Amino acid sequence: MISKNIVKQPKSIIEVTVSANWADIEPKWNEVLQKMASETEIAGFRKGAAPVNMVEQQLGTRLQDEVLKAVMPQFLIEALKGSDVIPIDYPHYQVTSFVKGGDLQFKVTVTNRPQVSVGNYKIIKAVRPVLKPVTDEEVGKVIGDLFKRWQVKQTSVVSSQSSVNQTQNQTTDQAGSLNFQKSDSLVLTADDSFAKAMGAKDLLDLKAQIRKDLEAQVKYNNELDFEEAILQEVEKITTVEVPEILISDELNRMLVSLQRRVADMGLLMEDYLKGQGKTLEAIKTEWRPQAERNVRMELGLAEVARSENVTISDVELQAEIDKIQDAKIKQQFEYQEPKLQLRHSLRQVRTLDLLKKLVDGGVA
Repeated sequence: MISKNIVKQPKSIIEVTVSANWADIEPKWNEVLQKMASETEIAGFRKGAAPVNMVEQQLGTRLQDEVLKAVMPQFLIEALKGSDVIPIDYPHYQVTSFVKGGDLQFKVTVTNRPQVSVGNYKIIKAVRPVLKPVTDEEVGKVIGDLFKRWQVKQTSVVSSQSSVNQTQNQTTDQAGSLNFQKSDSLVLTADDSFAKAMGAKDLLDLKAQIRKDLEAQVKYNNELDFEEAILQEVEKITTVEVPEILISDELNRMLVSLQRRVADMGLLMEDYLKGQGKTLEAIKTEWRPQAERNVRMELGLAEVARSENVTISDVELQAEIDKIQDAKIKQQFEYQEPKLQLRHSLRQVRTLDLLKKLVDGGVA
């Protein structure tokens, strides 16, 4: 039987003091000892055949460490039963006192899921940006960029072919044969031949396809801007004491995103930071307010989901997993944690869709 004392600190930090009797620890002590004894070699005995008391003496503090790693999480679960504490990070354990045969006393620090309050989200307003038409200049720029890359590739092909022809001509000249020279010419402006190389029927068709793609991108970005406007309104009416661990996690996520963008530019992070004249710590300090807003926004949206009873069924979750083509990625969802994360993401998306229907999305 255990005794406990739960103390709530600022920023959703919870300190739990737990005391457990030796009688509750002894069975696990003996179980761990037997397991470790079966894997221990002592001179003069076959592996696993040494007397248990001898093995226990040789193991020393290693045995105690293994026992505590096994029993403290279980005692913590028991201590939190019936409370409103829901840990959102890994517990930090500190043993206060323990010797074999005596009671165990330890302290645990965890971050509790914070209390979140959201105002009347059903009356928030956000403006859906006007769809900007795709201009001929924008289509022309894409055509120009594609043509330049295609032209470089064609120049390389023609240059290689010319070298081959020159070698062949020199050989035939030496043999006294007739000299047939092939005239290789490059396309200087985007035309139907270039368009066909791009998979279109002609240049007019290529322009139509590019315009369609650009319009789809504009519509997609427009929807993202509208969603961002709604989320910013949710953040404004969300009251929560944001736990430090969540801010830290969001900062790390933002830094990982930056590192990917830097890698896509073909740069090393170290070189990028030098160019910016900043350190990672300076960037984290600069980004901290935004990270806190992001977390508040996320928590606010989750609270709306709870209020509206937004759920994702097991069938819906599995349907999303089944869409994954990569076998290695799909295999990760055999474990519980990735499933929980995916379910949460789907729930947040569904909640945002609900808000989009509720919000007065007037056009500017």
